[in-house]
Amino acid sequence: MTYILDEIDRRILAELQRDATLSADHMSERINLSRNACWRRMRRLEDDGFITGRVALVDAEKLGLGLSVFILIRTSNHDRDWLARFHGAVATFPEITGAYRMSGDLDYVLRARVADVKAYDRLYQRLIAKVPLSDVSASFVMEEIKETTVVPVELR
Repeated sequence: MTYILDEIDRRILAELQRDATLSADHMSERINLSRNACWRRMRRLEDDGFITGRVALVDAEKLGLGLSVFILIRTSNHDRDWLARFHGAVATFPEITGAYRMSGDLDYVLRARVADVKAYDRLYQRLIAKVPLSDVSASFVMEEIKETTVVPVELR
């Protein structure tokens, strides 16, 4: 059975996206619902897969990973073996924080966090050693205008 979110569920999700450490007590105060009802809803949202995890957001620059890179990939090979090899390779690099199969001119876009251009080059060299790629280019982020993990949960 697919559960339909109501306004209270959406408010809970919005609050948890701002602060995943909120207890049922604090959540109940924020959304004006009893503690037990709040706890049950939070539990159901997790059980039903609306909440897929709880994490701490880390400042990459303070960890010495000040360069954000988008890696643009084209490949001439799209067979099952190559795809499995590519997926496996991407999964082994902690610097790669996002990987997307694209429509249009590009086949894949990878998002990575590295210390600097030299660190990106090392990542690039390791990547092309693991899987053959037709064309790889990179765009370095000059200014981060908006970066968020928040998914909009308002009623439609």
